[in-house]
Amino acid sequence: MTTIDPEITTAKPETTQARPKSPLWALARRVHFMAGLMIAPFLAVLALTGLIYAFTPQLNDLLYSDKLYVESAGGPVRPLDDQVSAALASHPGGKVKSVIVPSDPERTTQVVLDAPGLAHGADHFSTETLTVYVDPYTGKVNGDLVTVNNRPPAQVWLRELHGSLHLGDTGRLYSEFVASWLPFVVLGGLVLWIGRRRKRTARALLLPANTGSPRARTRSRHGALGLWLAVGLLGVSVTGLTWSNYAGGRFDSAIAALDAKSPSLTAPAVQASGAAISLDRALSVARAEGLSDQVTITVPTADTKPLKIAETAEGLPIRKTTIAVDPYTAEVTARQGWDDFPLLAKLTTLGVQIHSGTLFGFANQLAMALLAVGALALLVLGYRMWWRRRPTTGGLAAAPEPAWRQVSVPVLVVAIVVVGAIGWALPVFGVTLVAFVLVDGLRTAKSRV
Repeated sequence: MTTIDPEITTAKPETTQARPKSPLWALARRVHFMAGLMIAPFLAVLALTGLIYAFTPQLNDLLYSDKLYVESAGGPVRPLDDQVSAALASHPGGKVKSVIVPSDPERTTQVVLDAPGLAHGADHFSTETLTVYVDPYTGKVNGDLVTVNNRPPAQVWLRELHGSLHLGDTGRLYSEFVASWLPFVVLGGLVLWIGRRRKRTARALLLPANTGSPRARTRSRHGALGLWLAVGLLGVSVTGLTWSNYAGGRFDSAIAALDAKSPSLTAPAVQASGAAISLDRALSVARAEGLSDQVTITVPTADTKPLKIAETAEGLPIRKTTIAVDPYTAEVTARQGWDDFPLLAKLTTLGVQIHSGTLFGFANQLAMALLAVGALALLVLGYRMWWRRRPTTGGLAAAPEPAWRQVSVPVLVVAIVVVGAIGWALPVFGVTLVAFVLVDGLRTAKSRV
């Protein structure tokens, strides 16, 4: 929601009285107008790239079907150790990190290797691996791809485009900038739309009007659409902030202080004794423990470390069981499940999956796509209203008057404290807010000269 004029012209005179212009209304109007114009171009980029990224599962299947799928499903499956040997034979310099065993019989086994020449970043989102795709029925290597966190190249490229425009940490500021300001723009728009008149019917709030002047109809479409999209826009903003550079860091610190981080399985050391069990034996143990979907078997990096087997499929029902298996005795030495996640960790996990379009399958993808298209429509309608408000003698539409002069001193002090706290939690918002206030103050002072 980008800008709203408080006065509406309809085909029939309004019988209700306009709500007095309270300080809250005036503040909402100024924030919605000015901040909306400020973030709109960046929000358009996020919406467009997010729209494409929502369908990366289908895009991956389209681009890499020859690697992701077997030629013919059926017959006995070759031992996992043989499949790993085939992958290593195709890349003799590689070292096995993990093996991803799909639940879909038509999918290939993914053998993830650490190979020479790959980039090693600070975390799994920036560390490259070589994934070799092996047909489990024939043992044939279908191909390989350089992946990041098991994401194929096209998905990695789109993720970086959406999050940073391929400009690294500097580029990530643009998405954090939008995510930080978007809740205030949305909330300001809701205040304006819902509080525009004293008496409003549900239909007038939820459905656009078909009568009145062109400007009034545009405003009605903008307001009604914004109301429908408000929860979704707030949701993607909050979930996006959880993995941003600065606000995400604050979030991680708060989660750590509350002891609510996603748990990491800790297991006792094992004692090397004899030959290690086969990967198929380890997989059988995992299936017996109830790990029924796609699993990732992480190979131990030392003789004293266990095998770790984790459910890694996304979507509902949430399956997050991880077990540690003694690679010599096949004994399960540790187990961790979804019930072991703190509430905040569960909410964060669900939020991330909803944001990425994977929690509810195709329905989730479609919902995120509609949200992106709706956001783009909001921007178009907002700019259209802004353009129609321009002076008839030429020039651009004037911004609403500053609202702080209408606020009493005690309320202003409380507001400054609250905004300061929000600025600390959302550093990009805090810094840009200071810049916004300074520039806006200079602009207002200049206009009064």
